[in-house]
Amino acid sequence: MVKIISDSTCDLSKELLERYDVSILPLHVLLGEAEYRDGMNITPDEIYAWSDQNNTTPKTSAPSMAEAMELFRPYVEAGTELICFSISDTMSSSGNAMRLAAHELEAEDTIHVIDSENLSTGVGHLVIAAAEMVQAGKSAAEIVSSIEAMRSLVRSSFVVDTLIYLHRGGRCSGMTALAGSMLKLHPKIIVENGSMIVGKKYRGKIDKVILNYVQDMEEELKKAKTDRIFITHSNCDEKTVQDVYDYLDSLHHFKEIFITSTGSVISSHCGPGTLGVLFVA
Repeated sequence: MVKIISDSTCDLSKELLERYDVSILPLHVLLGEAEYRDGMNITPDEIYAWSDQNNTTPKTSAPSMAEAMELFRPYVEAGTELICFSISDTMSSSGNAMRLAAHELEAEDTIHVIDSENLSTGVGHLVIAAAEMVQAGKSAAEIVSSIEAMRSLVRSSFVVDTLIYLHRGGRCSGMTALAGSMLKLHPKIIVENGSMIVGKKYRGKIDKVILNYVQDMEEELKKAKTDRIFITHSNCDEKTVQDVYDYLDSLHHFKEIFITSTGSVISSHCGPGTLGVLFVA
């Protein structure tokens, strides 16, 4: 038996988690002295309200080793092998908490922790691919090998409506945030080798920017793996999201187009109005 577990940054919907029998290990969000569990007792809307009221960004933290042990223990005792996914190790110690838990449970041979080198539904792509291999009867060793080969093929990027949240979280300077606001700049943030880098800088109203960002990827999209693509967003306008969906659908390339919302941890850092299109090359 093989079971798939991911930390909460995979941003997969409840329906997809149930469909693929994936269990979640939540990260933490701290609003001042109050601590919450991502996807369980805090919403992005509550985070944005608190952040604006306090003019700062919530802190986020990895799950503890004890929390990982609590989730893993019943599977270890049942003799089930685990394949566990974490947000990029360069962004969080979530994966390390999982590895420490495996060591404490003396189950390092049966708990396989994979650094996704990604975030959000970039992680989600790997999680679903692994879950499909479980359903197909593949062994844990076969799945880990396939996922490690697939990892570099995941293409994750997004555009942000405001630089304020990235600035508050220390991911861009105050001058950059101010200039971006004045010039209505919306950078494309790309996940590469487990880290975030800035790509093209778009200018104008966010709804047009988002569609331009997606259309600029058309050649890549037409060559992408056809199984699925994610539109993952943080409180974007419904019409904008639908326009992106319609555009992707018009390519007649992807078997499934999923619309998902960013969880509380990812939302804490990107802010409202962010949208990404994530696929596998």
